Amino acid sequence: MVELLGPAEIRGLAAELDVRPTKKLGQNFVHDPNTVRRIVELADVGPDDVVLEVGPGLGSLTLGLLATGARVVAVEIDPKLAERLPKTVADRGPEVAGNLQVVAADALRVTNADLPEPTALVANLPYNVAVPVVLHLLAELPSLKSGLVMVQTEVADRMAAGPGSRIYGVPSVKLAWYGPARKVAAVPRSVFWPVPNVDSALVAFERGDAPASDDRDRLFGLVDAAFSQRRKTLRAALAGWAGSAERAGELLTAAGIDPKTRGEQLDVHAFARLAAAQ
Repeated sequence: MVELLGPAEIRGLAAELDVRPTKKLGQNFVHDPNTVRRIVELADVGPDDVVLEVGPGLGSLTLGLLATGARVVAVEIDPKLAERLPKTVADRGPEVAGNLQVVAADALRVTNADLPEPTALVANLPYNVAVPVVLHLLAELPSLKSGLVMVQTEVADRMAAGPGSRIYGVPSVKLAWYGPARKVAAVPRSVFWPVPNVDSALVAFERGDAPASDDRDRLFGLVDAAFSQRRKTLRAALAGWAGSAERAGELLTAAGIDPKTRGEQLDVHAFARLAAAQ
């Protein structure tokens, strides 16, 4: 049986390693076993999965994931934490220790060649890089079919937002290109050490079929341009992208979009039609 970490064990490990959580690396360690169990249950992973965990830290979530029988590939940027994690797992879950692989690396730089084709991403992500990490991993890892990530609540809202919402923007559209995303649960501040000064939430997503335009880079460049001046109409906002406001209007009309529309009103399929019209 795998023994999960509690508050005393987390503080003990941190003291042993002389680890002082840093804002730079977005380190807030989960010390509540019930929260770990809830995340693992919502992730719905098991023995057939290879789970990618980014930022395992002291191992709270890692132990919970391993308890499902899944293989876990943990990508950790902090070399001290990366080195200690296998021992923590061996001490508290010796029967599953062989299912852990630790990769000491920056998740924003890992490639498909670095990892054994993970099927699911489950992670407590550093708040300052959450969206770039998710988008990078989805782009690099075609084997990644689903994910459940814990992020700052405001980021979760933006990731899962739909067209017409005030918070709908670049993260919403780019994540939607890969598939649907939804906010599934709130996570109280009290389950972390140190206690963050922001609220957290869990976002689930699944990889689906790409929209009509399969040129991701072109579409993503269009999305960046559309929201760079979100108060302007798309005809004006896309003048630089299209070459002129007049040309932007022509492309919008060709894609069946009113040139007076603003970016926040378009779903990913409309952006795909517009990208294809260029």
